[in-house]
Amino acid sequence: MPIEARIRELDARHTRLDAQIDEVKNHPSADSLELQMLKKEKLRIKEQIETLRKSTTRIRSHAH
Repeated sequence: MPIEARIRELDARHTRLDAQIDEVKNHPSADSLELQMLKKEKLRIKEQIETLRKSTTRIRSHAH
């Protein structure tokens, strides 16, 4: 899978997690453990996106 496609896939997952987090937060019986797990997953995905974006920047700068 090309890096750009992987970034788009991760971005979509990140957005879905954001919506899930809001849903859990707004639920009257919000589960703090579930919320914590979702936030950690969201952060992990954000870090993957940043790493991939940095690698594409390096690849492009070496191509010129």
